[in-house]
Amino acid sequence: MAVPLLDLKPQYQTMKEEILAEIAAVCESQQFIGGPKIEKLEKEIAEYCQAGYGCGVTSGSDALIIALMVSGIGAGDEVITTPFTFFATVGAIARVGATPVFADIDPVTFNIDPAKIEEKITPRTKAIIPVHLFGQAADMDRVIAIAKAHDLMVLEDCAQAIGAECNGKRVGSIGDFGAISFFPSKNLGCFGDGGMVVTNDPEKAALLKCFRNHGQGSTYVHKYVGGNFRLDALQAAILSIKLRYLDSWSDARVANGKCYDKLFAEYGVKGVTTPRVASYANRMIYNQYSILVADGKRDALRAFLGERQIGCNVYYPLPLHLQECFAYLGGKEGDYPVSEKVAKEILALPIYPESTDDQRREVVSAIAEFMNR
Repeated sequence: MAVPLLDLKPQYQTMKEEILAEIAAVCESQQFIGGPKIEKLEKEIAEYCQAGYGCGVTSGSDALIIALMVSGIGAGDEVITTPFTFFATVGAIARVGATPVFADIDPVTFNIDPAKIEEKITPRTKAIIPVHLFGQAADMDRVIAIAKAHDLMVLEDCAQAIGAECNGKRVGSIGDFGAISFFPSKNLGCFGDGGMVVTNDPEKAALLKCFRNHGQGSTYVHKYVGGNFRLDALQAAILSIKLRYLDSWSDARVANGKCYDKLFAEYGVKGVTTPRVASYANRMIYNQYSILVADGKRDALRAFLGERQIGCNVYYPLPLHLQECFAYLGGKEGDYPVSEKVAKEILALPIYPESTDDQRREVVSAIAEFMNR
């Protein structure tokens, strides 16, 4: 049985007519930039994230960049984050001219380890970017406590985690800003690129909306140098429809994760560590179900699954301190041992909402065959 890592077509079929009608309505209006569709989605996403305000932007990457820009972070400033994340997290820091500073990850959650943050703080530190990786919240209570003690801005990277919670608080609403991605593979994905920044501060929200439109306060009058970070009305209209289904999709991902847990136990798979959820992460929404494969067998297992037409992928194979473009930071192997170990062992399995129990059994059966032989 072929098992794709992700298949978006079944999801689309359940709401096809709604989406096509909404796209047609936007086309008839010919209002593609700004307007009521954007304002509606911003309000809906802010409410969903338990935040005060939302600002629709072009992508999750740009959501990170614009939040740093409105915070005045740039050359000479340092921003602490994790070396084990998608490139955009650290790329945003570099693109505003600031210096990325890494703190290693927790071996259980793969999120930034708060115990490693404080030792990296210097007089130049201006912010912390915790990443809620794979849909599990970082330990935000500890991160916020550190940030308050040192007067640091906190920008939550929620690209993979819309709807996840830390001790009952929705991610994105806990720090100064939350950056969200609507890339198609995310739990809430649009039909292209899109993103949003949420915040509880009305002044920050106003600045975000100014900066996303070239720093323009009134027509052709620019107080700041911003950028073209505007979300399309077509994407906003699609996302408003899909948002109605998001909780049911997230619940299905949780159920699929529990199914995997049971199957791995049933098959007695050796040398595999299944995802573990921290006690504070009371709502994990499984953007990925990532196992650790011991004894250097990850790449061979990946190839074996590929031969069986079972989708899987490595998120992420090379920690960011070892990326060529960040060589100027002086990172080397051994600097962040937990991140480096996880990068060599991690493997993501299919967990999208419409996947079936039979497909998961096919996946685990194949892993068991390889690992237990």
